[in-house]
Amino acid sequence: MAKINGFKAYDIRGKVPGEFNTDLAYKVGRAYSRLINAHKVIVGRDVRKSSGEISEALIKGLNESGADVIDIGLCGTEMVYFATPYFDADGGIMITASHNPPEYNGMKFVKRDSVPVGYNSGLNEVEQMILDNELGKISENKGSSKEVNVMSTFIENLNQFYDPAKINPLKVVVNGGNGCVGAALDAIENKLPIEMIKVFTDPDPDFPNGVPNPLLPENRKPTIEAVKKNEADLGVAWDGDYDRCFFFDEKGNFIEGYYIVGLLAKSILKNHPGENIVHDPRLVWNTFDVVNKAGGIAVVSKSGHAYIKEKMREVNAVYGGEMSAHHYFRDNAYSDSGMIPFLLVLQLMSEEKKKLSELVEEMIYAYPCSGEINLTIDDPVAKINEVEEIYSDGKIDKLDGLSVDYENWRFNLRMSNTEPVVRLNVESKGDVKQMKKKTKELLKIIRD
Repeated sequence: MAKINGFKAYDIRGKVPGEFNTDLAYKVGRAYSRLINAHKVIVGRDVRKSSGEISEALIKGLNESGADVIDIGLCGTEMVYFATPYFDADGGIMITASHNPPEYNGMKFVKRDSVPVGYNSGLNEVEQMILDNELGKISENKGSSKEVNVMSTFIENLNQFYDPAKINPLKVVVNGGNGCVGAALDAIENKLPIEMIKVFTDPDPDFPNGVPNPLLPENRKPTIEAVKKNEADLGVAWDGDYDRCFFFDEKGNFIEGYYIVGLLAKSILKNHPGENIVHDPRLVWNTFDVVNKAGGIAVVSKSGHAYIKEKMREVNAVYGGEMSAHHYFRDNAYSDSGMIPFLLVLQLMSEEKKKLSELVEEMIYAYPCSGEINLTIDDPVAKINEVEEIYSDGKIDKLDGLSVDYENWRFNLRMSNTEPVVRLNVESKGDVKQMKKKTKELLKIIRD
């Protein structure tokens, strides 16, 4: 079956111009408009050099199919998620390759009410229309395109999630990675009683300080150094399109996203007792424990934004969290946000009168984890089968990759939906030595 390079599980992403270019962007505009029967579509873009011309080609394709376009310009992905329902649009498209290197670009898609569109929920049909050259006729009534600045409205919408009056005058390092978040931080700065120490907040398509991906240990150093140098209370870093944010405590320690899920779930359940909290199956024990103690109901879902959002809608969850630092909120069109967790953590630290290290230390002590370890191997399917056979005496679950539970430790091994790697996560019940021993044991098997 014919395929187009760049069509992935959740989005389109590839090198420019070989895998992703203006010709493909134009055809995507035509096909996507046809898929959702679009009358009005939101288009936003990230800082990459190719984003401007790709945006123009996409908008041309949408317009020639008869759809009007509201072009919100340089923005974060969550601004497209916000603007789509705000403007009562039929869909939204964000031009971004998130944390990929500068030579990449791509697109993320939503339909009405910011319901995600992935390969199994429409992108496969877009791909087939392009392959078959069935893009429909160019409309006699071409759509219009207008540029609209939604930043102030977007920032105002965040007010429903936090109360600036409850935030103390903290000193906070904010690292934008030269992606898109700088403008949003500038817009919200005077609303917060905090001192922002800005690192790499100017958008720069060359990413001179490394790709904006704080999951890479080498990219954490500038945030860690700035926290220590300025004796800051907190460090926060974002990826390129700022739909994910990452936290560092006052000592400069990187806090695994797993514990931030627990922290936010606990905080949100204070105001929403008894509600459902959705989470991914890679690391689970801390989330189960925290949610149960806070009177909520923990609901596990397959990893990935399309699956999490679908499960959240299904069970009407107030919050969903992934250890990969995606945090989803029902009142945010069930969409992920990199700004809301930032604001919630500021407020939580202030209300509890605790440092971030103090807020997470009990969780880290109770459920130590390996953090996600990515491994490139030749035959991931065969390797996962081999691991399953070796650990067949454990409790096996295959909701997402291979999860194996024992009484005092567990692991999850899964293939990435977006990269040619397998991802390993190991956790234990209060036993760091055992967690490290089992991690080492599994790595030897996987690499052998």
